Amino acid sequence: MLEIGSWTLRATSNLQLPTSNFQWCSMTDQTTKNNSRALNDLIWAIAPVLIGLILTTLALIAIGADPAKAYATMWNGAFGNVEKLSGVMDAWVPLVLCSVGLLITFTAGLWNIGIEGQMVMGAIFASWVARTIDLPAEILIPLIVIAGMIGGALWALLAGALKVYGRVHEIFGGLGLNFVAMGVALYLIIGPWKRAGIASTSGTEPFPLPANLINFPGLSVGPIEIVIAIVSLAIVYLALRGTLWGLKLKAIGKNTRSAFWLGIPTSRYMLGAFALCGVFAGIAGAEQAIGVWARLIPSISGGYGYTSILVVLLSGFHAIGVPFVAFFFAAVTKGSVALPLDLQIDSALGGVLQGVIVLLVVLAQGVRAKFR
Repeated sequence: MLEIGSWTLRATSNLQLPTSNFQWCSMTDQTTKNNSRALNDLIWAIAPVLIGLILTTLALIAIGADPAKAYATMWNGAFGNVEKLSGVMDAWVPLVLCSVGLLITFTAGLWNIGIEGQMVMGAIFASWVARTIDLPAEILIPLIVIAGMIGGALWALLAGALKVYGRVHEIFGGLGLNFVAMGVALYLIIGPWKRAGIASTSGTEPFPLPANLINFPGLSVGPIEIVIAIVSLAIVYLALRGTLWGLKLKAIGKNTRSAFWLGIPTSRYMLGAFALCGVFAGIAGAEQAIGVWARLIPSISGGYGYTSILVVLLSGFHAIGVPFVAFFFAAVTKGSVALPLDLQIDSALGGVLQGVIVLLVVLAQGVRAKFR
């Protein structure tokens, strides 16, 4: 202790400095890093889309087309009026349902390419119920949807059995079953279910009125299918993110052998993943049969099963991104239909744009992972 006049100074060896400034600096640095990481993620997500648009624009210029008119035509074809927007939602619903199912199989490390055939088989089962059972709509429509779920699940289990017990890769098994399902649909349309007095592949007789989904007035889409798609997305998101089942499925997807040695029944979980994916694909097929076409047609799947694979890839295998990516793909698909009518450009331009963007996104993810 040191005394100077009336002042007394006390010295202590336990000198403590305030830490609030240091803590504030640390928090500021962490916030800066988080913002930088978010900006970096945004750039890596947007850049492939912009590059894809640039490449598509260059392709249009190369064939002598006006890119501005082409994009304006696609925009008007998708959003020109309420009816066209309802057409986009017609495509959005099956894309979301199939993508939801694929999230399950992709989580388990399975490439369920057979989802297209599972959608077709769901439509076939749904069509059988719609054609043969006469009940009020409030009872008949749930039965039709359940039949679609069963058809899709059974066809998916067949692909799963080939994978698990037959050692047939799911890509090859799924592709083969897709062709079989389409063949069965065509056989039924021109055979047992053919229209009376007409030899045509345009489709079966229209379903009875109680078997059709109710649409918004004057539009081609209704509330039931939209609600089903949203609820399905929410269920799968929560199941994969917050349950033990989802955690075990992720473990199988990361390393099947290690998951087996940890006591997870991998075969049962893989078959379950296939079946659940088939359930959602079957719902999509049933929705197309009774909500869009009101009958069974040869191209009932519309290619939505294959397109949904691109949707899941572009969304980064995350459920949150699925509805937005599916809406983009649905808009491009429907909007490109107007190209041959207005500009004499093949509607395949929409598929080119979709494929280029997905390819660039996958490439960007690979490059980013390599240089992290």
